[in-house]
Amino acid sequence: MPWYQNHRRRPILAPTLLKPKIDMKLSSEVFGISNVVLQDSYVDRGYLDNEFDTYLNRAVHIALRGESKCGKSWLRQMNVDNSIIVQCRLGRKAIDIYVDALSQLGIKLDLETNDGHRIKGTIKATGSVGTALLGKLGIETSIGGEGASETKRSPVGKDVNDLKFISDIIQNSGKRLVIEDFHYMSYDERRNFAFDLKALWDYGTFVVIVGVWSRSNLLLHLNPDLTGRVQEISIYWSDADLAKVLDKGARALNIEFTDTFKTHAIERCFGNVGILQSLTLRSLDEAKIKEERRIKTTVGDIDILDSAAMHYAEQINPLYQQFASRISKGIRYRKDSTGIYAHAMAVIMDADDKELIEGLSIDHIYNIANEREPRIQKGNLRVILERFETLQVDEDGRGLVLSYDESNRKVSVVDRQLLLYRKYSTVGWPWEEIINDANSDIDYETEG
Repeated sequence: MPWYQNHRRRPILAPTLLKPKIDMKLSSEVFGISNVVLQDSYVDRGYLDNEFDTYLNRAVHIALRGESKCGKSWLRQMNVDNSIIVQCRLGRKAIDIYVDALSQLGIKLDLETNDGHRIKGTIKATGSVGTALLGKLGIETSIGGEGASETKRSPVGKDVNDLKFISDIIQNSGKRLVIEDFHYMSYDERRNFAFDLKALWDYGTFVVIVGVWSRSNLLLHLNPDLTGRVQEISIYWSDADLAKVLDKGARALNIEFTDTFKTHAIERCFGNVGILQSLTLRSLDEAKIKEERRIKTTVGDIDILDSAAMHYAEQINPLYQQFASRISKGIRYRKDSTGIYAHAMAVIMDADDKELIEGLSIDHIYNIANEREPRIQKGNLRVILERFETLQVDEDGRGLVLSYDESNRKVSVVDRQLLLYRKYSTVGWPWEEIINDANSDIDYETEG
């Protein structure tokens, strides 16, 4: 690379210290949350890319496990470039996965019945891609009329009475089926799909399942027949790997973070690379570093990091106020003379960061809640925790922050931004007010 001379009277500096302002990288092209991989700060933590690629070439399903914004999607994008991505929502059933997947291939699945694991219905092409795929399977169909987007009303005539036909379609598309946010599905539906995975494996269709769960090898727990047929990859970040993200991105911007800055930034991200990415970009904004530096610059002011964290908390305030409001509304519409929902939430939100990350057991929640309100019964607590996730999400089934895993009976944080928010937020939680009102003998509307 040629050296650069800014002015005749100035000394000539090496390109690592002084760079021409040509094609300078923006800080937002290096750090931050992005729907595409930011290569300049992407780190292959623990060599997971090699591990993932290895299993993609084997006859196994792959389960990517990790909390929100831990880099699951970037890992998938780096390694699976030709996929059918199905996004799960709360209330979605296993059969909906196939309906969505086929629709992305230009094929409509009209269900007649869904009895257990039997799928009965008809399929029809809704475009040229779907027509071609069905043609590969020996099914003739045509697009109805010039410019029409759907086949004629009469179905293709193929009954879908098991997963074999759906499996054949997916394989002939040449794409890998990817299930995102698997944790949003109910325990029963996850279990149903785990049994489907065994059949899909038998038919040679291998799936990537992405989600958040605290129990290792969840799919094997849901269906022991998957033993040897599924490989789980747990995505977590060591402090050393998080430091590599900062160092790699810093090199791209011709800056250097001090060790103290890196230590404090890693402490504030709670082991989550997405939070680290956001805090770093905001810190650079605070430092007026919006693009690659021509002269190498050191970044080490902890005050700008704290300011970035405060700004982050302010930005996500509406998200967690809506979370609190939805839960509070759900609490108020239930017959709760003991205030069991409110007391449970108070215990959960008073837990320390490590407990929420690793999972808070129902026994722990019960012991503290029962001390606060002796009328609370453990059986009732288990019942309300099973409904816990439905209180949090919006009408589209999004917004899960805390998850209850029925398999190990633990509550854990799905979105670690909550940990940063509660550290910097000065806003109180509404369930404390509900507890105070309950203690004042105020009755709430009964549960239906």
